[in-house]
Amino acid sequence: MQMLIGIAEGGADAERLDYLIHGVRSELLQLEVDAVEPVRAGVPPPGSAAVDVAAMGALLVSLGGSAESLTQMMTALRSWVGRTPAARMIEMTVGDRTLRLSDASLAQQDRMIDEFVTAIREG
Repeated sequence: MQMLIGIAEGGADAERLDYLIHGVRSELLQLEVDAVEPVRAGVPPPGSAAVDVAAMGALLVSLGGSAESLTQMMTALRSWVGRTPAARMIEMTVGDRTLRLSDASLAQQDRMIDEFVTAIREG
């Protein structure tokens, strides 16, 4: 399974986005993922319709398909969004399903993540 992850932070310039992308990539590589690769602007990755890679930083993540590793990754991304007072947003796309996490409450984010993971597993 491949997931496209768009990353944005309010007021971030290209240098800051690059820094954020590398930080998120390092965190995701510590999880049970097969690969995490930065997506360069101008090279539209599979499933990129929902993410404007010119306005956001983007990563393409390859997962083995385990629901547990998917949930683990989603939890790490949710944690990243809430780690700073800066306005951050993560947009995750698998196939035709997209989830955007930003300033929702933790309970709302948990519910959205659970629904997203369930929808992906049920295909």
